[in-house]
Amino acid sequence: MKLIRQQIGQMIDNAGNAIRQVFRGKINLTKSADKIQKVQVSALADETLQDVELMQQFGFTSHPPSGTEALIIPIGGKTSHSVVVATENGQFRVKALKTGEVAIYDQSGSSIVLKQGKVIDINCTTLNITAPTINIKGNITQKGSITNNGDVTSSGVSLVGHTHTGDSGGTTSPPN
Repeated sequence: MKLIRQQIGQMIDNAGNAIRQVFRGKINLTKSADKIQKVQVSALADETLQDVELMQQFGFTSHPPSGTEALIIPIGGKTSHSVVVATENGQFRVKALKTGEVAIYDQSGSSIVLKQGKVIDINCTTLNITAPTINIKGNITQKGSITNNGDVTSSGVSLVGHTHTGDSGGTTSPPN
């Protein structure tokens, strides 16, 4: 009976060893045009995996640069049907976050950091916002100049359409 248990144990071990476990690799290139991105990954023992699906959380997507570390799960233990479930690139990652802070970043150094104390830091060269209406509650502090291609109204007074009472009685014409 002991011999049978040993043989069964050995068979289970052999079967388990034949199934590929989760492993690490490095992304070489990314194809981002399809519904699900696919990557080429260099893995252990100089193997290169082609068209590995890159699974990402809904609402978040990235195009990881070459050299990004990847955590790869072989579906059903088969390397030929693997998926990348996590990526990390310490070269570009925002470092020294405090507990609970969150960052979105790219390889050029742009970042959005949600910080403790309800503070959001945005670091970029140009910030483009496309919205028909922007509502801000609170004060705005501005450093630098503002260029505007439309009217500015403050407390109901139009910068373009306002007039002043003239020194000699009447009103001035609106600004040009």
